[in-house]
Amino acid sequence: MHHIFRHDLHLFSRLKNVLDLPLPAVIDAVVLPNDLTETRPVERRVDTLLRLDSAEDGSLLLAIEAQGKKDLSKPASWAYYVSYLWTKYALPTALLVVCQDRATAEWAARPAASGPAYMPTLSIRPIVVGPHNMPVITDPVRAGEDLALATLSAITHAGDPDIGAILKALSTALRDVPESVADPIIEFTAQGLSKRPAQDLWRTLVAVDLSFYKSYLSEEIRDEGRTEGRAEGRAEGRAQASADAILLVLEQRGIAVPHDVHDRVTGCGDPETLRAWLTRAVTADSAEEIFADE
Repeated sequence: MHHIFRHDLHLFSRLKNVLDLPLPAVIDAVVLPNDLTETRPVERRVDTLLRLDSAEDGSLLLAIEAQGKKDLSKPASWAYYVSYLWTKYALPTALLVVCQDRATAEWAARPAASGPAYMPTLSIRPIVVGPHNMPVITDPVRAGEDLALATLSAITHAGDPDIGAILKALSTALRDVPESVADPIIEFTAQGLSKRPAQDLWRTLVAVDLSFYKSYLSEEIRDEGRTEGRAEGRAEGRAQASADAILLVLEQRGIAVPHDVHDRVTGCGDPETLRAWLTRAVTADSAEEIFADE
């Protein structure tokens, strides 16, 4: 029944009146090859793929993609992923996109269609997670109640002014859990923060708050400290890392650090005092406030 369209290439353009479609006048039509078989391997990978099972609605597939910036080619790739998975597994398929800035998140959430606006045909509209809809978790107790959610909060808010408080809450919460639980969270957070300034802050917090763990990241940080000559003995190395963390938190929050504050912080060798200053640095309105009640 489709051959009539090959016989009369302009038939579809005349159907616009029958179907009430706002199709523009077609100047020309060309028959293209109709074999859609892939003749060469094309590597296409979704970042994470989950099958979610429920007693009420059966199973569904959830494809998860991390998106760092706008990419006009992505909606077509996302549509391919969903169509392929739907065909292969014969299961309802959804797409979740994780973003770290609001502009990218808003762009990713827009519906995209394979056809023109008046004939969308195949539409893709991802579920989007980003700083616009993820909670800001700055309470260590709340972070400890759901470490995975706290990790996602930290990753999606990587560019947030409160990232210091978010990361501090997560690192504090990790001090109370087994090393086997903390290790993957430490690594996932470091990877998710990518090359943003927040990654340096996280690395420092790991070295200070989780110095007793031997995760790959914490060991790497301590090795760097030894290589750079900052760790003349374990206690001195930790004190230096704490001082660096305090100054980095204040810097990332846009708080000016006077010379006397800088010298007092870097000259302190007491780990407990430095830890107290670091905690205050997360919320202080001025650099001098970290010395409150002293």
